[in-house]
Amino acid sequence: MGKRRRVAERRKNRPAVIGGMIAVVVGGAGFGLYALYGGGAADAASAAGHKPVKTGPLSATEVQTTARTFLSSWQQGKVTRAAAVTDDSKACVRLLTGYAQDAHVKDVTLTEGTRSGDKVPFSVKATVSYKGVSKPLSYDSAFTVIRRTSDGKPVVDWHAAVVHPDLSDGDTLVTGESGTPPIKALDRDGGEITTARYPSLGSVLDGLREKFGKKAGGKAGVELRVVRGTASEKAKLSDKTLLELSKGTPGTVKTTLSPTLQAAAEKQVTTQKNASVVMMRPSTGEVLAVANSGHGFNVAFQGSLAPGSTMKIITSTMLFEKGLITPDASHPCPKTYKLAGWTFHNDDDSEIKKGSFKLSFGASCNNAFIDFAPKLSNSDLTTEAQQVYGLGMNNWAIGVPTFDGSVPVQSGAQMGASLIGQGGVRMNPLNMASVSATVDTGSFHQPYLVAPSVDNRTIAKASRTMSSKTQSQLKEVMQYTAAYGTAAKAMSGLSSSCGAKTGSAEVDSQKKPNGWFTAYCGDFAAAGVVQAGGHGGDTAGPIVAALLKLGSSL
Repeated sequence: MGKRRRVAERRKNRPAVIGGMIAVVVGGAGFGLYALYGGGAADAASAAGHKPVKTGPLSATEVQTTARTFLSSWQQGKVTRAAAVTDDSKACVRLLTGYAQDAHVKDVTLTEGTRSGDKVPFSVKATVSYKGVSKPLSYDSAFTVIRRTSDGKPVVDWHAAVVHPDLSDGDTLVTGESGTPPIKALDRDGGEITTARYPSLGSVLDGLREKFGKKAGGKAGVELRVVRGTASEKAKLSDKTLLELSKGTPGTVKTTLSPTLQAAAEKQVTTQKNASVVMMRPSTGEVLAVANSGHGFNVAFQGSLAPGSTMKIITSTMLFEKGLITPDASHPCPKTYKLAGWTFHNDDDSEIKKGSFKLSFGASCNNAFIDFAPKLSNSDLTTEAQQVYGLGMNNWAIGVPTFDGSVPVQSGAQMGASLIGQGGVRMNPLNMASVSATVDTGSFHQPYLVAPSVDNRTIAKASRTMSSKTQSQLKEVMQYTAAYGTAAKAMSGLSSSCGAKTGSAEVDSQKKPNGWFTAYCGDFAAAGVVQAGGHGGDTAGPIVAALLKLGSSL
């Protein structure tokens, strides 16, 4: 009888199974079930003596302890333990496992640098070994320690860039025979293009290799490289070689780059922080120079930035074609203009009470353009950009990845903002150099870095050409801007037949706008942007003008 009673008591104390879940009874029949469904969690924690979730800034000790646990665990190959002190353990385990197994990185030594608040820099020294070939690997990286909101614990804010700064989330590291053979890229005169000679062309060389490596007749070597994930592929980032263990045999690819103009472009972008420039030949579409002061992401070809008032070239094309205005027609530019609940302002709240449209174009007066919005349909600007300038179709094939501009159909105030290069409009220097080139020749010639005949690819074409009358009107307002308007200072010394347009694009959280400048002169067209630089005439203008002056002297 006593034995049966004890068995019965044990059965009574078993946890209850509810809906496939176990409600553990702790200190009373009601607590486990109540906590299981989330009711009274704080009260339950308090009753059980649990400490409340810690909040507030991290202490130096918390940052130090977390950092050392993470780095020492990674160095010792204890991947699970390292991942446990991050906020994304699955992603960390996956990448650190691949670091050893797929990238074949071994003998890892991680040295913590001097911390700055919650940011912890560190250096990596290791060896990459693959099929009997080994090479040392060294680089610097960093991570940030944060407080996890769910439990207040200090953890590493996990991103793939922690493992290597060239990684974006979703990318992986792989060592093996390269997916594509190396290339030897040549300029238009037959000289070899290297990053030692042209520091900002690293991403261009990566793109050329990806596109032409297999077609150029080379043989693959063995290398450690970044293999791009889905997000990076959507951003048109190319795979990147980090370490070459054994050289392959390169194939040869000839480009359209001018060694003289490329060298000048490289020099010019160093005069401003975050500067990018492209120069091309309007009659053919050949890209003659491309440079970025930052040597990572290729803003000049792949940037997606509001172009500011340089967009007024396309807007004016549309207005001239529709017969809504002529260069010399009287057209005031009010200080403010209200559209769909927004109030638009001019730069420095300027205004032109009595003046021509040409004067407003030359002074880059915004409201002289926005006040046409009620006379336009939502798709007019998009149609103009696509049909005449070949923009926004995502079909340029220049030989390396590019962003081909975007002029989305918009309504109301956003449509008005698009007329002055704000709203949803996005461009880069390649796009805007092409815009000036199209004005110069009267028809769109898709830019290209490698001749289409090399691989028989199809290049983009515009569906129609602007009329000679429209071209003449555009040249009139752009030449006026270069001689007397906001571009006059930069374009001083160039022929009166040259045309230009400045731009300043406001960006949220930036104290200064992005400065834009685009121009044509002779059989040359160029465009540049200086991010957070201020007015385009003062920042991007001198860069573009210097290249045009050099081009005219060749």
